Amino acid sequence: MIVKPQTYTFGESESDALKLRCGSTLRNVSIEFETYGTLNEAKSNAILVCHALTGSAHAAGKHSEDDRKPGWWDSMIGPGKAFDTDKYFLVCSNILGSCYGTTGPTSINPDTNKPYNLDFPMITVADMVDTQHRLMQHLEITKWLSVAGGSLGGMQALQWAVTYPDAVHSVMPIATTPMLSPQSIAFDWVGREAVMSDSNFKNGEYTKDALPETGLSISRMLAHITYLSEAGMREKFGRRLQEMDEYNFEFTHNFQIESYLRYQGSQFVNRFDANAYLYITRAMDYFNLSMEDPEGKLENVLDKATASFLIISFSSDWLFPPYQSMEIVKALMKCRREVTYCEIESDYGHDAFLLEDDTLGDMVRNFLKTQEACY
Repeated sequence: MIVKPQTYTFGESESDALKLRCGSTLRNVSIEFETYGTLNEAKSNAILVCHALTGSAHAAGKHSEDDRKPGWWDSMIGPGKAFDTDKYFLVCSNILGSCYGTTGPTSINPDTNKPYNLDFPMITVADMVDTQHRLMQHLEITKWLSVAGGSLGGMQALQWAVTYPDAVHSVMPIATTPMLSPQSIAFDWVGREAVMSDSNFKNGEYTKDALPETGLSISRMLAHITYLSEAGMREKFGRRLQEMDEYNFEFTHNFQIESYLRYQGSQFVNRFDANAYLYITRAMDYFNLSMEDPEGKLENVLDKATASFLIISFSSDWLFPPYQSMEIVKALMKCRREVTYCEIESDYGHDAFLLEDDTLGDMVRNFLKTQEACY
């Protein structure tokens, strides 16, 4: 499946600018997105897929036959797959604040004609969803059959359900949470400190020739540990040594897990922007659906939703553990919303939403079939 990135731009005038939760506005907002499948005449088969922290609009297929890898959820999106492109029209847009085509800190500030860098305003998950809603209007879609995503993508799905309840028939928040825990906020803080402490960071004004590679690499290594599980690391790496038969009694990598993390960090700095990483992780920190209720009650916020929910967690996910998904389920039950919940047994940790495509795919396929019948 060959797909082409598309771009939609809005907010050229002040009256059409994107109003952010921090009080600022953004003009000339560009959204990069991809679509898969065909929108039917009734426009009733549209599904929005939301990506995670460092993902992009490229969810499936390839941009050319020469591409080494397909999109990040290619195992789930395509003809005959869980998100069957013979039946559904899927949209995946790059989130606000990212560095993959949608407006973010690497974009040109129309007021200065220079990159925003740290002059970019603070953003929230709700701002990301507002941006996606503008794209929805551009595509002339009035209601999504479903909004689905894992991790940060799941946060967006939840935000859609309460911010635009009339525009969402069903939602599938996967491996996610209604609010970031203190532990997750702590990991994000340490990751950002690593980036900002890099001598090349220069208050966000780094250049292409001198990137904050060390800090961003350390940040990625730290984050990647949270995406795995202890059982998964034990199975994949154990205490096996890398390229040696015995300890070298040096601080260079000895173990396979050390070499793996070093590789993940080095690859990340080649594909992601440091400032974008700061902004998106901060947006995740701020995510707390309960804050939208004066009493701080999650059920009062979710009471705004009219959608049907499929909530999925994974047994070994310690970044967003199953109990956090259960908080969403219990709140939905209190306000008598239709909700289906499943905890999938997996040793893949948080990354399971990208890897457990057989079990996850069956659940998504059956849920969508049910939603079509009552749309």
